[in-house]
Amino acid sequence: MQNQTNEPKGDLTIRTLAMPADTNPAGDIFGGWVLSQMDIAGSIAAYERVKGRTVTVAVEAMTFISPVKIGDVLCVYTTIERIGTTSITVGMEAWARRNRQDDRVKVTEGRFVYVALDENGNKRTIPR
Repeated sequence: MQNQTNEPKGDLTIRTLAMPADTNPAGDIFGGWVLSQMDIAGSIAAYERVKGRTVTVAVEAMTFISPVKIGDVLCVYTTIERIGTTSITVGMEAWARRNRQDDRVKVTEGRFVYVALDENGNKRTIPR
């Protein structure tokens, strides 16, 4: 899944600002905060593709490449990697725009799996 280029892979799905309240004692942004932003982006991409409710069922891969700093704009890019009968796999890359400038660095990548649900919370078939 490693994208070695200096360009993000996928569609820009969310952007958010890393704030002081999201830091660990070393002053870096918590990995869990980054993971939650990626899960939000992945669920948006999954929802749009399956045209309805989804839930996260697995994080198949997660690699932290570089720390996110206070003031970075975290940009999460998504790519639909696989569509099954009831599940969808979304690949993601998170890039940080340092000091809110155009300079950006890939900080995290991952692969999340979502399951489509009907209005009663039961698995449903994803339309093709």
